[in-house]
Amino acid sequence: METKVVNFQNLELIKSLSSGEVACFPTETVYGLGVKYDSKESFDKLVGVKKRQPDKPFTLMLSSPDEVSNYAYVNSKIQKLIDKYMPGEITLLLRPKEDLYPWVSLNSKYIGIRVSGKKEVCQLIKEVGLPLLVSSANISTFDVVKDFNEAYEVFNGKVPYIVEGDVDSNTASTIVICEEKLTLIREGKIKFEDIKNVWEE
Repeated sequence: METKVVNFQNLELIKSLSSGEVACFPTETVYGLGVKYDSKESFDKLVGVKKRQPDKPFTLMLSSPDEVSNYAYVNSKIQKLIDKYMPGEITLLLRPKEDLYPWVSLNSKYIGIRVSGKKEVCQLIKEVGLPLLVSSANISTFDVVKDFNEAYEVFNGKVPYIVEGDVDSNTASTIVICEEKLTLIREGKIKFEDIKNVWEE
């Protein structure tokens, strides 16, 4: 496979994602791999590129915080977190709506929802017209790719397009489960104590 290096505005990139291919691009945290969410074939391609087991859901990346309630259940406490931290370096694990495609939720109790703080990523998702299933850019069990040179070294020949650009923090997003209480899965730049304070306001 020939891999082309492009920018976020490249029309071929948008067309490729829209047709179901995998793309590699920088977010505000680390480099990511993404596919459109409405295709099982695309899901399988993402699993294949990452070489990971197909039983773990990918994060659903949206273009706007306003879309979260279309895909997951949102209450007033969750909405406070959305209003405060999205777009941004946070992934909320929420209860999925029942009508999601089976490969999006994989019968899991939660799905990860994210709205990137990088405007170019949100615009790309808008151009594709669908949410993306997104994972950190790495081969399963290997370190996450954090810059373009690493992304090109690892994924050249494995994906059609790699977006050249910069990440902002080099730190993966904070992940929290939002249920009756908050549960921290991974702490990034956004501190769990701060999230709890907003939750309990």
